[in-house]
Amino acid sequence: MVRNGGSPRRAAVGEPRAVVLFHTSSHALRAEALLAARGVAAKLIPVPRQLSSDCGVCLRIARADGAVACEVIAGGGVEIVGIHDA
Repeated sequence: MVRNGGSPRRAAVGEPRAVVLFHTSSHALRAEALLAARGVAAKLIPVPRQLSSDCGVCLRIARADGAVACEVIAGGGVEIVGIHDA
């Protein structure tokens, strides 16, 4: 769920999640800030072992927020490597 400004909503327990991968940790940090500014909940976590990435951190988001998250991140000039179910 996206809100204009304010605090991001917290994902409900058991809600399907996804992870967003980036080329660098600075891109992951920038994406987190972009999403927070738009009210999209995101948490920096280590990249799961079964996934490969050029950096060691990724963002965990609610799967339902995937399309909006991609739009916000791309609009902020940050390249996404991939999105995977978590």
